[in-house]
Amino acid sequence: MTRAPRASLAFRPIDLDAYPDVDALLARLELGPFVRDSVSAPVGRNHAWSGRTESGREVFVKRLVGSVPDVRDRMDRMLTFERFAGGVPELTAHIPELLGHDRAAGLVAFAHVEAASGAELMVDETFGTELAHVVGRKIGALHSAAPVDGMDSTLPDLPKPELLHALPLGMYNELSFAELEAWRLMQRDEALIKAVENLRHWESAAPRTPSHCDFRVDQLLVCDGGIPVIADWEEFRLADPARDVGAFAGEWLYRSVLDIVTNRGDGGAEFPDVELTHAQVLSRGAEKIERLLPLVHAFWRGYRACREPDPGFPLRATAFAGWHLLDRLVAGASRGQRLTGIERAAAGIGRGALITPHKFAALLGFEETT
Repeated sequence: MTRAPRASLAFRPIDLDAYPDVDALLARLELGPFVRDSVSAPVGRNHAWSGRTESGREVFVKRLVGSVPDVRDRMDRMLTFERFAGGVPELTAHIPELLGHDRAAGLVAFAHVEAASGAELMVDETFGTELAHVVGRKIGALHSAAPVDGMDSTLPDLPKPELLHALPLGMYNELSFAELEAWRLMQRDEALIKAVENLRHWESAAPRTPSHCDFRVDQLLVCDGGIPVIADWEEFRLADPARDVGAFAGEWLYRSVLDIVTNRGDGGAEFPDVELTHAQVLSRGAEKIERLLPLVHAFWRGYRACREPDPGFPLRATAFAGWHLLDRLVAGASRGQRLTGIERAAAGIGRGALITPHKFAALLGFEETT
């Protein structure tokens, strides 16, 4: 990475006066309340505030949003991670500094990290192979570390094969038309359903290690000098380490499909404003994937420098990469009215990786042993 970090995308924050527990927590930490005109709201599923306190300290405060049991479990996992990370020197400079928390209010306060997000670098095409290698080493160190007492060992919620047979009524009623379309697409695919059931079985039988379990490039904060900080440890638990590795690969597969309808990587050539044929989509898709694969390969080399995976790891990681694209399909559908052709193309690649991981593992480099 050669450029300085830029400010993350942010919006007008939720009124702090509606959540007095935030300033109360900052007061207990002897930081003083937020200076209101300095506060912004980073994007995310939780309520969040980033800004300067009256003491002059820049902080980030997050309020977990969800049902009482869900918030409790996520808070427990975050605090367990803090106990765990204290014994892993390789992670010390690569995680946000926790300043304090209020369990009852679902609040956590961190020191502000001046950085660009990995998602920004991905879009800017400044996420290089050196950074990918370092991130791979840090994930490898995470997976190599000894667990601590009290770690959650339940399987992450998704993929859940039951949802591919029927959606709970409460969930169905809350989904948009595009989300229902995405779920119907998957529920009508018997081969996909079988592949997800196989992945869940493999995951249940796999060796468990400390794992992030929600690893995406937007969970990376990249400081000046290319130092990655891995954030958002709400899903931390003992899990199949192939999930984190597959998620990283899935991020770049997804990006490559999005790039089909852009001129990114086309040497400055202007993208023709025409509807692509199926053959053109396949051809451009292959080119875009080939262009971004070095990032996955660099991550994998960094990972293997710190950890030797088990024999079944490459196929599981590949299948998780495939699931990641389908997970992105559903997430993207929540922001639109209909599924786009590009979203369907991404789902098709994800389906292929899930159903035939042995064909995709070599492409991703996961079968390389040196």
